[in-house]
Amino acid sequence: MKRRLFTKIFLATGTLVLISLTVMMLIMTVVYNNYLSKEEYNTLKTTCNTVSSFYKDNQHAISDFESRKGIYYIMKNISQVSDNSIYITDSDGFIKICTCDQWILNGSCEHTSTRIDKKFFNDSLKKPVGKITTLGIYKEPHYAYSSLITARDGTIIGMVVASSPISELKSLLDKVGKIYIFSAIVPLILMFVALYGITYKLTKPLKLMSTASKAMASGDFSKRIPVTSDDEIGELAESFNQMTNALSNLEKMRKTFVADVSHELKTPMTTIGGFIDGIIDGTIDSEKEKYYLTLVSGEVKRLSRITESMLSIARIESNEFSLKEEKFDFKELLLNIVFSQEQRIDAKCLDIVGLDTIESITVSAEKDLIYRVVYNLVDNAIKFTNESGTITFSASTSSKNMTFSITNTGKGISRADIPYVFERFYKTDKSRSENKDSTGLGLYMVKTIVEKHGGKISVAGDTNEPTTFKFTLPL
Repeated sequence: MKRRLFTKIFLATGTLVLISLTVMMLIMTVVYNNYLSKEEYNTLKTTCNTVSSFYKDNQHAISDFESRKGIYYIMKNISQVSDNSIYITDSDGFIKICTCDQWILNGSCEHTSTRIDKKFFNDSLKKPVGKITTLGIYKEPHYAYSSLITARDGTIIGMVVASSPISELKSLLDKVGKIYIFSAIVPLILMFVALYGITYKLTKPLKLMSTASKAMASGDFSKRIPVTSDDEIGELAESFNQMTNALSNLEKMRKTFVADVSHELKTPMTTIGGFIDGIIDGTIDSEKEKYYLTLVSGEVKRLSRITESMLSIARIESNEFSLKEEKFDFKELLLNIVFSQEQRIDAKCLDIVGLDTIESITVSAEKDLIYRVVYNLVDNAIKFTNESGTITFSASTSSKNMTFSITNTGKGISRADIPYVFERFYKTDKSRSENKDSTGLGLYMVKTIVEKHGGKISVAGDTNEPTTFKFTLPL
């Protein structure tokens, strides 16, 4: 069974928190244990030095049991205050005085005449020693510290040994550990609740994205991710929504494109099929075959133009396409196009205005593509200008751009059609009825080429008003 990202993050973070707390507790235990051990050794050292100094100063008065009682009571009081056991040995390590309650009764107890651990004793003869040992008299390890007792001439006459059980320190550490654990339970519960909420909040957008992605895979582009933060997750959600919008628009364009292409190809193919079937089955007279074959040829050429235009647009829109820019005179290109249409202009008795006022303008662009843009605009202007109408040209420059406009009189384009004239296969009713050769891709190609060069194109006009196409190109 797959683990959800929420579970993985929650478990990983929770485990990390527990490990961190455990390591912190271990470190604290070690540090606290070292601190208590050091303090315990210091207490034992002070005890040994105090008893050793008192014994040394009063050793001349300590000759029998009665006189030793005084040193016992001093040792007993110090033992009770410091909470440890104190022993005085002779020069061979045998215990002579002990802080046991039994010792005061008759001067002996279970420890007297017992020799302390030989290694500890020998080490203590070299220097004061603090270590963990049983001293040879305990079953469990104890903290122990020693201090030598010397005569006035420097001779070692005995040793003071103070000890305390390790179990007491362990018991204290256990209590501290329990306090730490119990005091950590409430913060841990609050931390895991907060961790749960944070993890859920972090993974919820990802879960929604997964659901939306599955919906998109099935063709549903209506899902959107709510943007609830301005961090990386919020940016990801916003980017996902932008991608969804782009894919949705792309899908709409694809469906529209398929529908438009199907419509545009269906009409000429139906015409071609009908005429050819009529010739084959004899419905069309043999005398009219040439006429209908001419119509078929025109429809075939129309299909060819549509296909060629679609291929050109696909090439320009592809990511692999790159402009082959060169510097050329825009005025010269415009004049060549207008002069090439001289017969059509004369046939409709059109008045050309503004060409003589345009100055030479050097632009850097792909010349063949700009030629196609201007040619399409001039061709449309001639096509839709009324008899004896006027076409006006204008071209100017600013610091960064060149602006070209072409205005023609005629029936014009209605305001309702203006927003759609640059779309694929879009034709007004007028153009459909009067221009059978139109593919509906010319203006879309014009817009694509201009925008590929970093420019903008627009159209203005209304029914029975002049129509103006204007585009800008970076110089």
